[in-house]
Amino acid sequence: MRRTRTSLRGTAGALLAAAALLTTAFTATAAPADGPPATVHDARHSAEGFWTAERMRNAQPLDLLDVAPGDVSGEAVTRGEKRTVAPTPAPDGGPIGTRAFPEGGGPWTGGGDVVTTAGRVFFTYGGRTASCSGNAVTSDNKSTVMTAGHCVKLEGAWHTDWVFVPAYHDGQSPYGRWSASELLATPQWVASEDINYDIGAAVVEPLGGQLLTDVVGGQGLAFNTGYDLDMYAFGFPAADPYDGETFVHCSGTTIRDFLLSSDHGMNCDMTGGSSGGPWFTQFDEATGTGLQSSVNSFKYTFLPNYMFGPYFGADAENLYETAQAS
Repeated sequence: MRRTRTSLRGTAGALLAAAALLTTAFTATAAPADGPPATVHDARHSAEGFWTAERMRNAQPLDLLDVAPGDVSGEAVTRGEKRTVAPTPAPDGGPIGTRAFPEGGGPWTGGGDVVTTAGRVFFTYGGRTASCSGNAVTSDNKSTVMTAGHCVKLEGAWHTDWVFVPAYHDGQSPYGRWSASELLATPQWVASEDINYDIGAAVVEPLGGQLLTDVVGGQGLAFNTGYDLDMYAFGFPAADPYDGETFVHCSGTTIRDFLLSSDHGMNCDMTGGSSGGPWFTQFDEATGTGLQSSVNSFKYTFLPNYMFGPYFGADAENLYETAQAS
């Protein structure tokens, strides 16, 4: 797969970079129902103490990657029956927001559950500390975080010291730093880093005797919902002109990528570090809840104001099922 690396601080580029986990052997688990299994990387190591406020402030987004035709399989993303999973309300509701549609990129001031379910992801990659974004979702284990595939594995290597920090701000962790016990990705991402399948997940360890969604709530999910939808995207962009300290959102009616991938596309100026942040359908600004249907994934160099996110089809659903059963 041909990719050309650009600078760590570059604002244009293609695939927005990511986060991941600790280096140990990985094994394939049995797939739920149909399709190939997700790949699980065992990360039984606590990184909570590693991530001081200073390290979090200084973490950089990973290098942006150029998307070339060989990066995409050309095969349509496998689809199945439409399915939705309901959100899990956070213990305390947030204030009612104002209408923010469409929006090409701006701070989220509407409050609601999304403020606590979304967060920054911190990890070590290639000997440096880095960051992206993630989101807690409803799950049987109450410990599942959805993110991008390149946020758990990139250039053939799983990342290390992986933590999820919901509601991050100013180097602070108001709901704690949640260490991953397992990282997972679609088999297509693990095998060849196919952009169509740039979807990952993490299972985080209990913290202080509590489980993640019991503390911060969990967003719902939707699979196989089609294209051309009204969607909201969230993340913590850290490459210029952003610095990773602001929770940013975009919103609008999406398009289907007409170039190389089968992804959704949205007018959005978020940059590196926002990778893995959630895209929602049926998002309610009043409650800050919705159905996660994609993640921030990549940009084309010549379309710097458009973000693309993978279609949540059968393989995304299998990944979610494997994660929540872990």
